[in-house]
Amino acid sequence: MAKSGFKQDIFAQIARVGKALGNANRLEILEFLAQGARSVEQLAAVSGLSVANTSQHLQELRRSGLVTARKEGLRVYYALSGDDVVALLDTVRRVAEHRIAEVQKLVGTYLTTRDALEPIAANELLGRARKGLVTVLDVRPVEEYEAGHLPGAINIPLVKLEGRLNKLPKNKEIVAYCRGPYCVLAFEAVARLRKKGLQARRLEDGYPEWRMRGLPVETGTGPG
Repeated sequence: MAKSGFKQDIFAQIARVGKALGNANRLEILEFLAQGARSVEQLAAVSGLSVANTSQHLQELRRSGLVTARKEGLRVYYALSGDDVVALLDTVRRVAEHRIAEVQKLVGTYLTTRDALEPIAANELLGRARKGLVTVLDVRPVEEYEAGHLPGAINIPLVKLEGRLNKLPKNKEIVAYCRGPYCVLAFEAVARLRKKGLQARRLEDGYPEWRMRGLPVETGTGPG
């Protein structure tokens, strides 16, 4: 095989990953799968897509090697192929934020205006949490929390936050996190906590990025 033919062939295969990522719905599906394995029906429910459409997107992601599938009974559950997929998504996001003006504008309009206070970085949060200086709050749905969460995190889904404020210590800073840097659940939680007079900040990223960095995680039910 000629050298030029090899390069064309291998770039064509690599381009399959780019093709799979070139769809907003598939990017959102990958964010959901970064929280834990889900069935087609579960993904359709959280994404607002039809089951048929969700299934088509998953097949494209599977062909590109970004997700895997396993069958349990009559259901097929999909999961990310590995944390390198999270790293890839994180890189794509950062490049887009730095190079695409529209992304910068959207982040500024919808996120920065909600919370201009600098978020806390993962390593800083880990150190402060180990010293008992902060309360870590996971505002994702229960099933996502049980699939994996930060050590010692309290799980209070955003929809239940108002009624469970008494579970949160009043004398500690609260650090909220959710699915990732564009997940508005944490932004909304921080806003509600501050409105109630509590000291609150966001984690800079979310659970998938935390796990990707090799930081400790827990599974199952917790103190929430």
